[in-house]
Amino acid sequence: MTGQDWFEKDFYATLGVPKDADATAIKKAYRKLARKLHPDHNPGDAESERRFKEVGEAYAVLSDPEERKQYDAVRAMAGGGARFSAGGSGGAAGFEDLFGGMFGAGAGGPRTSRTRYSTGANAGFEDILSDMFGGGGFTGRSRGPVRGDDIAASASLPFRQAVEGATMQLTVGERTMTVRIPAGVHDGQKIRLRGKGQPGAAGGEPGDMVVTVSVEPHPVYQLDGRNLRITVPVTFAEAALGGTVEVPTLDGGTVRVKVPAGTPSGRTLRVKGKGVTTPAGTGDLLVTVTVAVPKNLPGDAREAVEAFAAATAGEDPRAELRALAAR
Repeated sequence: MTGQDWFEKDFYATLGVPKDADATAIKKAYRKLARKLHPDHNPGDAESERRFKEVGEAYAVLSDPEERKQYDAVRAMAGGGARFSAGGSGGAAGFEDLFGGMFGAGAGGPRTSRTRYSTGANAGFEDILSDMFGGGGFTGRSRGPVRGDDIAASASLPFRQAVEGATMQLTVGERTMTVRIPAGVHDGQKIRLRGKGQPGAAGGEPGDMVVTVSVEPHPVYQLDGRNLRITVPVTFAEAALGGTVEVPTLDGGTVRVKVPAGTPSGRTLRVKGKGVTTPAGTGDLLVTVTVAVPKNLPGDAREAVEAFAAATAGEDPRAELRALAAR
């Protein structure tokens, strides 16, 4: 970018922000325009590519507090961006009219001397402004690499793929890419995929892709970190007397789980190593027991239950509840 560009180009107008816009507003406007005009979204569109470069040029100056300060000063001297001529008269001040008052001559008055700002025969336009702003500040300091923006995406996974991990195709705008979803992701989790975002500028690294995962529910299992949860019905006799029950596992097999005598409905039993396997380790299978009450009892079963009720008539399972409620 040349010094003359700063006089001629209104970077605020390029980004569509007022001159008193703060850094947040400038960044927000730049990102919105950069996404809209990016060549990946407008292949073969020369006008969009030109505008994309202009937006980047404007942001490079306005996002740097020192360069923005210098740019504002130059624009103020130029009256908002008029082109300078070698000698001006009339409505717009010429090059020498502008600087004459600054270096000893009134605007439009006689020039008794001319300060020289370069070692050559004639002081160049950018040489003068370079000295005014400390040498090289006006024409732009060397800016380092700029990291690309992050982009957001979403993915919906069947429960089994969320547990086991999956490789899938994601399309964002006109870009389609292959991404790896790790094992054990849960519903609503955000996964950061390094280097899958917008490309960087001036050799900068690309941004990341942030994927929000939606996991489809399973009719039997639930994810709990690396653990799997399952609710298993047991008979009253199994809960009261104890027993061993077979519990299905996600891999299609079963595991035998011991139910201790006197197990209440709602208690959770843990089966080690039957959960989700991830690089961080393998979780457990958490088996929540619920006592199944039969809807219909045959005659002999009813008699047995009635005999049990008579034998335990003195027990009150709600006594502790009432005591706690009275506190």
